[in-house]
Amino acid sequence: MTTAAAQAADLGNLWTLPGVYAPQADTHLLAQALHAEGITADMDVLDVCTGSGALALLAARMGARVSATDISRRAVITARLNAARAGHRVRVLHGDLTGPVTGQHFDVVVSNPPYVPAPHTRRPHSHRPAIAWDAGHGGRQALDRICAHTRDLLRPHGVLLMVHSGLCGVEETLRQLTATGLHCSVTDRSYVPFGPVIIKRLPWLRDQGLIGADEDTEELVIIRAERS
Repeated sequence: MTTAAAQAADLGNLWTLPGVYAPQADTHLLAQALHAEGITADMDVLDVCTGSGALALLAARMGARVSATDISRRAVITARLNAARAGHRVRVLHGDLTGPVTGQHFDVVVSNPPYVPAPHTRRPHSHRPAIAWDAGHGGRQALDRICAHTRDLLRPHGVLLMVHSGLCGVEETLRQLTATGLHCSVTDRSYVPFGPVIIKRLPWLRDQGLIGADEDTEELVIIRAERS
């Protein structure tokens, strides 16, 4: 079995409580980026918005010391159980984005945050499934805060790997990360068919000019940002 196939099989074997974000195309794309980063046993890795714990477990399988955060208590339970089932040690913390690890430092921060633009600005309650994807009108409620705080979490030469949709402003993410002193670029792109959430919101997204009338795929991007 190839590395990519084994990775896909591992992600597909995870268990999730109802309402917890299960691994999808964005998870797989970010997993490829994390694998390519060359994680080693002397590294500390942080998975922000861990969901099922898929990326945290991948880093643990590669030998790293791993921490993970999620605002959803169901996600925290899910990630802990998946780590236990896999026989890996992962420190899973309940809290909002990077808040639970303020003052700590990591070699790699990986994140698949909520990024789907929503017609409303209020954030869903943490026990609802939409907490994993709803991110306000521009899709940047979580992204902007991750951009603002990640540099302080990274050790020298530490790296952020983040996935998000082209719908919520790739250039804006690059601009914000660069403004904090990180060297960043888009390292991978993928185009996937619209999922159920996007399809349900298509009329609104088209009214906002975020999706063209003839578009039927969503662009996903991997952003890599490194501290000097």
